[in-house]
Amino acid sequence: MKNIFFKEKKKNSKTKNNLISLFYAIIAALIIRSFCFEPFSIPSGSMYPNLKVGDYLFVSKYKYGFSKHSLPFSIPVIPGRIFQSDPKRGEIVVFKTPEDNRTDYIKRVIGLPGDLIEMKDNKLYINDKQIVTKVLLKEKYKTFDVSKIKETLPNKNSYEVYEFEKILLGLNTNNFKKIKIPENKFFVLGDNRDNSQDSRFIGLIPRENLVGRAEIVFVSFDTEIGSFFKFWTWFPALRKDRLIVSLLPKTEQ
Repeated sequence: MKNIFFKEKKKNSKTKNNLISLFYAIIAALIIRSFCFEPFSIPSGSMYPNLKVGDYLFVSKYKYGFSKHSLPFSIPVIPGRIFQSDPKRGEIVVFKTPEDNRTDYIKRVIGLPGDLIEMKDNKLYINDKQIVTKVLLKEKYKTFDVSKIKETLPNKNSYEVYEFEKILLGLNTNNFKKIKIPENKFFVLGDNRDNSQDSRFIGLIPRENLVGRAEIVFVSFDTEIGSFFKFWTWFPALRKDRLIVSLLPKTEQ
């Protein structure tokens, strides 16, 4: 009877220790996710050619400071934004869309507080100066003919975008009336310019809604080839050329 008692006590103690270890592991994971890095996946084509459907990336949560949106479920325990810093033009950011302050969007920062932003005939102007562009090549995006264009912003950050060769009927993505960006707001665009819900449609992004900066694609799967629920398709669907790909803009000399 005594041996049974000690065995039961030892078993309960082991269970308790396992639960405590699990609790600490969950707390550590929440801290890392909230204040260091968080993984995201790409479900849409709004950031082609730089982000593809099936990309999995890490977003740094500390680059722009912290707000309630840094926390799981946007728990409102952080007032406003603390330890804040501005994103740089050309950086890719994750944010909560101002349409519902809940859904995660990912776009590229183009305009900062105080900037004048305008689009005329598909040309982007920042503070009344047209940004530098260069057509690199023509290619296909799904069934659409597109031009791949390199854009260089005033701070010399550059990146590539897609522009459809033909204007989509009933969708005006080539013109945007001049606005001045107020304090604590940002203007963002998708790299797939004619296939993106961005500041042209959802409005400016409040500073508080910034979640973090997209740093790298760490792995990518072609969702047309493989499925998460079919492990035997994982390797064929793996995009070998998209392992550890930096998402930071290039700086022109």
